[in-house]
Amino acid sequence: MSSFAPTGNASARAADPIINNGFWPTIDPAEFRDARRLDGTVTPPRVQDALLTAMATVNRVLRHWQAKQIDAGHQQAQDVPTPSWQPPGIYLALYRRAVYATAHAAIAEAYRDYDATASTRDRGDLQEYAGESYRRDASWAISEIMDRSHVTVELI
Repeated sequence: MSSFAPTGNASARAADPIINNGFWPTIDPAEFRDARRLDGTVTPPRVQDALLTAMATVNRVLRHWQAKQIDAGHQQAQDVPTPSWQPPGIYLALYRRAVYATAHAAIAEAYRDYDATASTRDRGDLQEYAGESYRRDASWAISEIMDRSHVTVELI
């Protein structure tokens, strides 16, 4: 007799792209899943929620930079001239990295206790570290956009 057991490798149904504020690009959940190697374990509504929240967070942090660019006549991030030492399109790539990393941190933290058996007890610590690592990546991407140094300070 055989049995069927679903696994986390199932492909998730495609979710609609998330429209942004007009300055920053639309975020496609399918591209996020592919870039961050997320399988069907994370449901589309959770991905959508994590991305929407991440977009709100990153947009809030970058609001003054965005306003400065709009005042300079750049209506979209893709119109902002890049410094000569940066590749074209870097602002869009960094923005996506910041949003993806922020969303991935939230997902990693939410799924930290997914399997609490003794065999995966240490996995929670790894997921917590992963969440911190993703948040650092987001912070650094935002710093690059704003032309600031990468500094991470942790109080002991």
